[in-house]
Amino acid sequence: MAEAIGEIETEEGVLVIRRIHVRLVLKAAPEHRATAERVHGIFADRCPVYRTLRASIAITTELVVDENRPLGG
Repeated sequence: MAEAIGEIETEEGVLVIRRIHVRLVLKAAPEHRATAERVHGIFADRCPVYRTLRASIAITTELVVDENRPLGG
């Protein structure tokens, strides 16, 4: 699941997106945490949307690993 929050400012009377923060929630077993954190650390460089927007919008991400209810568990 992902939640995104955008911060908007006004520039010459026009609304402009300045910052986006994405909170990624992943259900995973504890033994998969290290892999999830490693992938989170590198996925943006392979994301076409991030690479397109990064020059004009500050984008941050946060990974939350939910070990209480892993998929298939």
